[in-house]
Parts: sequence; structure tokens; C-alpha cells
Amino acid sequence: MKILIANLGSTSFKYRLFELPADAGALEDEHELARGGVERIGGQESRVYASLEHPGAEATQIETIQPIPDHGVALEAAIEQLTAEGGPLLSVTDVAAIGFKAVHGGRVRGVVKVDDTVLSAMGEMADVAPAHNPPYVTAMKQLAERFPDVPLVAAFETDFHSTIPDRNSRYAVPKEWLEKHLVRRWGFHGASHRFVAERLLASMSQRPLRSVQCHLGGSSSVCWTRDGQSVGTSMGMSPQSGVPQNNRSGDVDPYALLHVSKTTGRSLEELLVELSTRAGLAGMSGTSGDMRDLEAATANGNEAARVALDVYVGSIRHWLGGGIVELGGLDAIAFTGGIGENSPTIRAAVVAGLNDLNIEIDNTVNHSDTAGERRIESTRSRVAIWVIPTNEELIVARQTRDFLALAS
Repeated sequence: MKILIANLGSTSFKYRLFELPADAGALEDEHELARGGVERIGGQESRVYASLEHPGAEATQIETIQPIPDHGVALEAAIEQLTAEGGPLLSVTDVAAIGFKAVHGGRVRGVVKVDDTVLSAMGEMADVAPAHNPPYVTAMKQLAERFPDVPLVAAFETDFHSTIPDRNSRYAVPKEWLEKHLVRRWGFHGASHRFVAERLLASMSQRPLRSVQCHLGGSSSVCWTRDGQSVGTSMGMSPQSGVPQNNRSGDVDPYALLHVSKTTGRSLEELLVELSTRAGLAGMSGTSGDMRDLEAATANGNEAARVALDVYVGSIRHWLGGGIVELGGLDAIAFTGGIGENSPTIRAAVVAGLNDLNIEIDNTVNHSDTAGERRIESTRSRVAIWVIPTNEELIVARQTRDFLALAS
């Protein structure tokens, strides 16, 4: 069964094409056939790229520059690459479904077929997921029109966090806010946290298994899991919340907005745009939200960059500590995402000074050039420390496959 997974941004489109067995347990028969995408959608010089796998041979690399006006045309360009001579598809009908790593459905959760009800629910949450929901809704409508015979399936990130108890998901707001306006801690990065949780369960034997998972990247979140189920997470009502992001503020006292609005005369909407586009690590440092740039600037004595990293690490440690208390102890810490997988400096800073909690990193192993899934704790550490490269698209492909099986 071939399943195409779409991951959308406001001006970008990324995809992966998987061949999955009908049997959900046959993991060894899962194969990625291709990956690619489009950058700078809406421009005259959009970059369309792909990597097509060939068993026993090097992958074919394809790249073109062409005008791509919208996400529907972007997918058509991807299909054209995938169905070209030597590609993994003969036609788009070879795809059993197109799965979406959807972000926020509000009243709609889980894995669902995209229809008007789903699109309406996503539209209702557009204000709290402005960088995600609008392009997804637009693209889903376009794709439904262009490829009416291909099922569209949305796997919402919030679903993994549906197991969080009320004590960790509720805000102390009037009950009406929850019931009528859905104001609660929803949680995001669900596909990534699900993948990491499954890998920990498969790799560690103790039960219950108590872990804190740190998805650290351009967008970061911390999740507490018990036996693979989410019991708490740092992101709340929107993906703009929780740990500071590369250009998004993370948690801010809402009365700070009222204060700045009154003292500057700027509107709430204008301030929210600034907090979601020009804040975070980039806003604090005045340089860049890219971790590589920040680490280099810190090494060169840039004080603002150093403070930005300290605030970032401090927030992660705050949620790590909360997880230890909530779980009543800890068996594993897992790092994933672009920063979690590639920054030994951040990993070391997050767990620094926790020896009394039986958490100790092996600095030599942590800074080694070893790639892939690995453990990096010292021999004295009772708590396992993992680096687990995430695979969100594979999780969504599996969820899409399982949905199709139930729907048939």
C-alpha cells in the first residue's frame, strides 16, 4: 500500500511516499520510496526537489525552479516527479491515500477523513494556529478538487495528548471558556512524541516506563509519558505556547500584552503577530533563531545570544522538573527534533547538575559524531538518556493505513 504524506507550511510543502504492508506489525516491510517538496510557494522561482529511492542503488536527486502559485500545484509538481519514468508511481491512483500531519482541529481529534466538517473545525482554530491551519485548509480544498478519487486523511497532532488528565490539561478559567470556546491545553508535536514513545517502549523493558520527551527544534515542546501515553505537555491552547521557539515567544503573561498595548497604542492583533514572528530566540538575541547561529554567537561572546540560550534551556528544565514530580520519578529522557538530535551543547545543559537525581550524561558519548538512535547517559546514571531521530511522517502514514483498514 502506497501512502503519500503531506506536511505543509504557509509557503512550503514537504512530502514523503511510503510503501506499507497491510499488517501493522510487519515493521521490517515498511519502506520510504521518495521524499521531496516545494519551497517558496506563491513565487515565480519556487524550488521543487525530490529524492527517489532505488533498491540497491543510489537515490535519484531531482531539482527544478519553476512558478508554483499554490499548494495544489505544488502537489501536482510532486506527482509529476513521482510518476516520471523510473519513478515509484505509475499514476496518482497508485496512492491509497494522502495523509496530512494536521495540527489543530479543536473539536475534531484523532484520524479522520477530510470533509466539510473537518475543514470547518480547522477554520474555527485558525486564530490559535495561524501558521498552520489556514494553509492546510486551503491546500486540502485544492487537493480535493484536483484529485477527487484519492482519499484525504487528517491525523491531528492533538490526539496523542488526549490521555492527559484534567489536572494537567485545564486552565483556571471560567468553565464556559472550556465548554464554548475550547480553551484548554491541547498539546502539539503529537506525531513526533508518539514516535519517540513507541521507540522507548520497544527499547526498554521496565514497566511502568516514565519518560520526559524533549522535541527541540525550530518549534519545541516537552511531553511527559507513562507507558507511552501522554500525561502532560508544555504546549497549551496554541503551538505558540510553552517553551520559547525560534521566532515565537512561548509562554507570556497575557497582561503583558495589555500593558504594552496601552503604553504603545498598538493593537492586540499587532502584538500577537510580533510574538509569533519576531520573538522567541531570534527576538531575544537580536540575531537569529537558528541554534547553530546562536551557539556560534555565544562562543564569540555575544551576551544576548547567551541569555537567549539560557532562557531556552531554563524553560526545558522547568518542564523536565515538572515531569519528574508528576511521574513520581523518571526512567528515561529522550531528545529529538533538529536541536535535540544535533546539539550536544543543549542536551548537556538540560541535564546539567542533576547527578543527585541519578541523571548524568556521558560527555564523550554526547559529543561524539555517532548518528542515529543511541543512548548517551554515563554508566553511573540510573536514568537512561536517549537521542531518537523522529519520523513524524511515518507515524502519520501508519495512522492513515490503519484508518483506511477500519473504514473499508
